[in-house]
Amino acid sequence: MSSRVFINILVIFTVVLPCLVSLSHSKCDFKAIFNFGDSNSDTGGFFAAFPAESGPFGMTYFNKPTGRASDGRLIIDFLAQALGFPFLSPYLQSIGSDYRHGANFATLASTALLPHNCLFAGGISPFSLAIQLNQMKQFATKVKEADKIGSKLPSPDIFGKSLYTFYIGQNDFTSNLSAIDIGGVEEFLPQVVSQIAGTIKELYDLGGRAFMVLNLAPIGCYPSLLVQRPHNSSDLDEFGCMVSYDNAVVDYNNMLKETLTQTRKSLSDASVIYVDSYSVLLELFQHPTSHGLQYGTKSCCGYGGGAYNFDKRVYCGNTIKINGTTISATACNDPYNYVSWDGIHATEAANKLTTLAILNGSYSDPPFPFHEHCDLQPIG
Repeated sequence: MSSRVFINILVIFTVVLPCLVSLSHSKCDFKAIFNFGDSNSDTGGFFAAFPAESGPFGMTYFNKPTGRASDGRLIIDFLAQALGFPFLSPYLQSIGSDYRHGANFATLASTALLPHNCLFAGGISPFSLAIQLNQMKQFATKVKEADKIGSKLPSPDIFGKSLYTFYIGQNDFTSNLSAIDIGGVEEFLPQVVSQIAGTIKELYDLGGRAFMVLNLAPIGCYPSLLVQRPHNSSDLDEFGCMVSYDNAVVDYNNMLKETLTQTRKSLSDASVIYVDSYSVLLELFQHPTSHGLQYGTKSCCGYGGGAYNFDKRVYCGNTIKINGTTISATACNDPYNYVSWDGIHATEAANKLTTLAILNGSYSDPPFPFHEHCDLQPIG
């Protein structure tokens, strides 16, 4: 069975099933989600700390910027909806947060490893995975110390009934490419994997028993990298993605998978799940029209048109002057036709398709079909 046909089948399966089970009372093995990551799963943490976001982010679903690096919902949003939870409140958001069903520690530009420079010098968030873990520990301590369960806090026993999700590592990879290239980046990727595995073990000590780690996406298909890096036809595959970059990501993903296998063996009463989101996104980039999309390696929000519609001088939503001429990076009118939102992040449409594949469980190791653990809700 081809990958295109298989994904179409699982989409039908995961759309129809929630509609059937939602007719009954919703039940789920998980009572909360605690998420760790970067911009791919940040629901507003970074911009709670550094308020600055503007449109057209959020244009599809929220009709305003919400701190998400997309036109709408992220994978973590769709996952929360499928499990019957509200969207996760960022840990760093002091106003309006509700933590009864978990918290989101992810922030834009975060790395798994501790950054070597500050945000304003290198563009990397200070909230690395180790910091996010410390925030989680503080959160758990405060919840357990509370005399009474507040209206916006979970029960103290929530930590053993939660799903812990990870979507991080992309910035460890991409932030160093221009300086040390692929070979240099690959030298410290084992440290990234080790940091993730170590974090899982510490969360296990807090009571966590279910962990889900998404691997790295095929960055060789990202418009932002395709347009910036000089390349020749020998480094591009038939779909226009950079072979060298994607091969390096595959090496990292294999390393991550093997490390999580070893972690699973050492935590015999825990579920440690590796999610191959790479394969799902690669399929979308390579065959967008097979999944109701039109454009793979072209940004919806950008400047310059052409094959990639991306110009590194002006990022999505920004306006600058070049030689007296004002240029703006604006959004397309049909983001639902694109895989790439801004050259770096996925559109809501791509995020939804990826979530449907995750819910099916076929892209997980070991297989983890969510419908066996929860009455899944529609994620329209």
